[in-house]
Amino acid sequence: MRERLQSITSKIWSWSAIVFLIVIWQLVCVLGLVESFMLPSPVSVVKAFVEEFDELMLHLRVTLIEAVVGLALGVALGFIIAVAMDAFEVLYKAFYPVIILTQTVPTVAIAPLLVLWFGYEMLPKVILVVMTTFFPIAVGLINGFKSVDADEVKLLRAMGATKIQIFTHIKLPGALGQFFAGLKISASYAVVGAVISEWLGGFEGLGVYMTRVKKAFAFDKMFAVIFLISIVSLLLMKLVEVLQKKTMPWTDMEKDNNS
Repeated sequence: MRERLQSITSKIWSWSAIVFLIVIWQLVCVLGLVESFMLPSPVSVVKAFVEEFDELMLHLRVTLIEAVVGLALGVALGFIIAVAMDAFEVLYKAFYPVIILTQTVPTVAIAPLLVLWFGYEMLPKVILVVMTTFFPIAVGLINGFKSVDADEVKLLRAMGATKIQIFTHIKLPGALGQFFAGLKISASYAVVGAVISEWLGGFEGLGVYMTRVKKAFAFDKMFAVIFLISIVSLLLMKLVEVLQKKTMPWTDMEKDNNS
């Protein structure tokens, strides 16, 4: 009960801060401190969202498909890389720096090349999402595998356990916390990565829509897209939290015991 009350109080403070910022934003626009064509008011953004709702949903469907497919492939790729590097130390030493190096290249710099190589269809968008989402999964799992209790591993080996049994009973459960932490980051990256790739070419998607309204100087519609992207990213992260609670029920039990 105490923990639930703290959670409600925390949410109240968070929502209060958001409402306060929106009120300040509206006042700035009403008082004319910033020109309306540069900063549309929250009311204008909501109005644009309602008016363009059908078209936004049409473009959102395309972006979501790209993001979900890319995220699924990115998670699979990150998992395979982490397992392989944990199983073979030479792979870890050889390719871990390469994985880190891939994240130093700006996404905006890669996107035009992908469009040039693979065209304007869905494939280059999915590839870019994979490239932006596999890294948090791979790094999180690798760190999780290496942080398991060495004594537990030795105990299972002494009892005759195979590498697969050690992995399924010790390493994988021990790395689930880091996995879901990385998955939250990847889920937020997925939508943003898909939108960035759509900026540089495509026929449908929120990124394509943003490019069109930007050229028309319809910044109220552009802000509507930004908020839609934020909402979708938050929903995906919330979905990951629900999945984590279903997969790791013992974490709630530990919280209850501590309280």
